[in-house]
Amino acid sequence: MRNHHLIVGAGPVGRHVAEHLVDDGHDVVIATRSGTDTGIPGVAHVALDATDADALTRAASGAAVLYNCANPGNYTVWDQVWPLLSAALLSAAERSGAVYAITGTLYPYGPVDGPMREGLADAATDHKGMLRAQMWANALAAHKAGRVRAVEVRGSDYVGVGIGNNGHISRHIPAARRGKTAWVFGSADLPHTFTDVRDVARTITAAALDESSHGRIWHVPSNEARTQREVLNDVFQAAGISPVPVRSLPGSVVAAASIVAPFMRELRQMRYQWERPYVLDESAARSHFGIEPTPWNDVCMRTAQREGARA
Repeated sequence: MRNHHLIVGAGPVGRHVAEHLVDDGHDVVIATRSGTDTGIPGVAHVALDATDADALTRAASGAAVLYNCANPGNYTVWDQVWPLLSAALLSAAERSGAVYAITGTLYPYGPVDGPMREGLADAATDHKGMLRAQMWANALAAHKAGRVRAVEVRGSDYVGVGIGNNGHISRHIPAARRGKTAWVFGSADLPHTFTDVRDVARTITAAALDESSHGRIWHVPSNEARTQREVLNDVFQAAGISPVPVRSLPGSVVAAASIVAPFMRELRQMRYQWERPYVLDESAARSHFGIEPTPWNDVCMRTAQREGARA
């Protein structure tokens, strides 16, 4: 098997995928628009526009796997960026012969009743969920047609190292250190699955390198669902932070903010995730790959670090 791997994106998932592959002895290149060095030992870096299918195909030449670990800015630019980017990634995988491994989200499922299992229909009603559902539908169609080998892994809200202010949990750490109240979306007391970003990397690399896993979605092994209040208190304790009040942000406040703030309008569309149990069933991946999630105490310690390349 070819030992070269190309990762598009240098966010938390891309960096963890690179670390995991290098530790396993693979040749790894991270592609970003700037080509900035992540500082991960043994990883090469290349600057390219990943919406340029020709440039991306050249970079993926000889690669065993092309990983889609991109995260194009905030929600307000998804409709402009993702269609071009996902089309180029799929084309590059098809033309290079690399396995196409996609870092997915749970958004395509939309509002659900009961645990989310693989095989659940993609029934999103918001534009972000429908966009991500279409990305997978396109890749799956190409896979079924024999043009590409594709696989997607989906995790819940990320915790762990390097998430910073983009995480629903980690973003509260700086204010909590100052004794400020943690204001959360939706209910603070409903079960919600959180996924360690390192476990995303472990799962997507396992799925990419296992031919029997291609052509379907896998859920990332994650710890038992906990409430936002429980998770915040666990992470604050791991960070050595004294407990602070955890309160729900009133829906009226979110609605008012969404009138003037486009990003808040996008978040408001996802409010359903925090107003009902949001639980991931990942038993299939545990059984197939033999992967267990990072122990919860370690997850809390990793999240408390907020930043860092390796942990």
